[in-house]
Amino acid sequence: MPFVALFAAVLLLGVADSMINSYIVLFGADEAGLTPIRIGVWSSVCAIAGMTISWWLGRRFDHRPARVYAIVVILLGAAGYLLLPRVTSFPVLLVMAATVLGATGAAFPQLFALARAVLGDGAAGQRSAPLLRTAWSLAWAGGPLFGALVLSRGGYDALMWTAAAVFLGSALMVLTVPRPGPVTAVHPAPGGTPVLLTTAITLFFTAMFAGSLALPLFVTRALHQGPAAVGVLYSVCAAVEVAATLGLAAVPDRVGQRTLILGGFGAFVCYFAVTVVSTGMPMLVAGQILRGTGIAVVGAAGIRYFQDLLAPATGRATTLFSNATTAGLLLSGVLAGVAVEQFGYRTTLLLCGVTAALGGVAFALASPGRRAAVHSERPSGG
Repeated sequence: MPFVALFAAVLLLGVADSMINSYIVLFGADEAGLTPIRIGVWSSVCAIAGMTISWWLGRRFDHRPARVYAIVVILLGAAGYLLLPRVTSFPVLLVMAATVLGATGAAFPQLFALARAVLGDGAAGQRSAPLLRTAWSLAWAGGPLFGALVLSRGGYDALMWTAAAVFLGSALMVLTVPRPGPVTAVHPAPGGTPVLLTTAITLFFTAMFAGSLALPLFVTRALHQGPAAVGVLYSVCAAVEVAATLGLAAVPDRVGQRTLILGGFGAFVCYFAVTVVSTGMPMLVAGQILRGTGIAVVGAAGIRYFQDLLAPATGRATTLFSNATTAGLLLSGVLAGVAVEQFGYRTTLLLCGVTAALGGVAFALASPGRRAAVHSERPSGG
């Protein structure tokens, strides 16, 4: 069954990604001897390379859908992480970030685009995004713990090599997915790139990543909770995210994706509001329920919304959404660091809430009545 293979591919990709990205900063500092500035540059080069490669492959996918794009970038990542434990030269690390390591950033949008191309524009294809997003959430719920176990037993060599093996498993699962059929060449949609919608998604993920940096400091230093409390909060968020993403697949078609996404923005804003006024764990946990819901809705329904909006340019749509997420990550590090240093933890979280609210306003302004427009513009059949 194509969907099962795609689900497994996304799950394995997410496990490998979470194993690596949970500890890559520590690897850079402890094993490669990089300074914080060099780690930041290395991470930025990897993210920018991923965005660039994703954009290029997204265009190619729309003109000629194929499994090979996802397979190649996943295999490049596997090769890169096999070599990484033996590399300490900063220039070489930058070259790897710009090529084999950065290429893995294109795997996520390619798998979602492949799912839509293989499963079609019917109910199965439209529900593929939230269901596959569930696989990604499950992977991030367990992947860091698995990575910690491997790291404690075998060090960074074992961590990187195990992740490479998991990447290889993901590529093998993609090989079992049927080839997508030929399509008519896709041209840019009238009106070009939906800039304001993309900005809205970027603002959402900027708030998410910046909040993730500020929250552990706020919980442990301002509220004087133990470090284990942070793990509890993130576990609650991950569990809620999985449940909410699964719930999206059961939402009736009469409920518009625009309405759902605006609700996700609202839940995320409420999360920051609840967290800012929290004095202990009960309110913090309540905030994480809102956080998990917001991330699930915007992360899953958002992909489907972009795919519907830019249909039949599935590769371009999925890449645009994914790159907006990466752009949020790039913006969040510096902004969050400056905000925490200048204004403190609570004010930084409040500013994250304002950023998410601005994203919701941008989305609302850019998409009035969009659901009706999407259904009227989509081609018949398929």
